[in-house]
Amino acid sequence: QVQPVESGGGSVQAGDSLRLSCVVSGRTRDGYAVGWFRQAPGKERDFVAAVSWNGKQTMVAPSVTGRFAISSDNAKNTVLLEMNSLQPEDTAVYFCGEAISWSGSYYPGYKHWGQGTQVTVSA
Repeated sequence: QVQPVESGGGSVQAGDSLRLSCVVSGRTRDGYAVGWFRQAPGKERDFVAAVSWNGKQTMVAPSVTGRFAISSDNAKNTVLLEMNSLQPEDTAVYFCGEAISWSGSYYPGYKHWGQGTQVTVSA
């Protein structure tokens, strides 16, 4: 069973950095890409970034471009989300999901989801 597991969240101050990790266990050959989405209290789940397992396709939301970067390590079944210059508006639960084709910011394209990791940024 394909199961993404997120880690690396925490409570930080504005301007700090965090690195989130998404390890996908039970991967099959069908898996093509991983995306990160985030959900703040009372809001919808929003796209953050996506990367194909081979690293050739990436996409980052305009709201975090220049601050966040995504990368994949195919051999380790791991996708990293590097978050710099964090701001209070980045506070949310961050989820990773795996897709069997390039889905970019298209939420329904992701079929397997983790439980999420909390990121809290204080002013």
